[in-house]
Amino acid sequence: MSATYAMLGLLEGQPSYGYELKKAYDHLLAMGKPLAFGQVYATLARLRRDGLVSEVPDTDSSGGPERTKYAITAAGTATLHEWLAQAEPSAPHLQATMYLKVVLALHGQGEPNRYLDAQRRAHLARMRELTHQRIGASIDQVLILDHAIFHLEADLRWIELTSSRLTQLKGELHR
Repeated sequence: MSATYAMLGLLEGQPSYGYELKKAYDHLLAMGKPLAFGQVYATLARLRRDGLVSEVPDTDSSGGPERTKYAITAAGTATLHEWLAQAEPSAPHLQATMYLKVVLALHGQGEPNRYLDAQRRAHLARMRELTHQRIGASIDQVLILDHAIFHLEADLRWIELTSSRLTQLKGELHR
């Protein structure tokens, strides 16, 4: 996910400090990959430079260090809504690494079945992890976990289909 659009989306809800944006990102979007503070502030600096966010007066001065609060601008809102309206391109993965490994194993002296079996075990282990994480998770977390699980399921279907076609594939590669 683009930190740029994440920051804009989070700021659309309400003006926030950099620390609050990082906390919200890590809670809602990170799924185990928290955003570095440096990336938060570098992204905010770019957004401010580009006129997509602005600094707003800090009315919560509690005697602590001065902090900067950010708000999305009209241009930032327009940019965010334009991005939200765009469909993500489907990723055909026409040269996926799994496919590449199978073809190269067949081309040389490798064992594609051994690779496919190892990949199947890795995918199933990851599916078990993700399924376990769904227990007690909030709906936003469940949705992203389901997305990852469905991608793993698609890969597993491809692994099964490929395993059943290895003889045919080997014959075509060695023509």
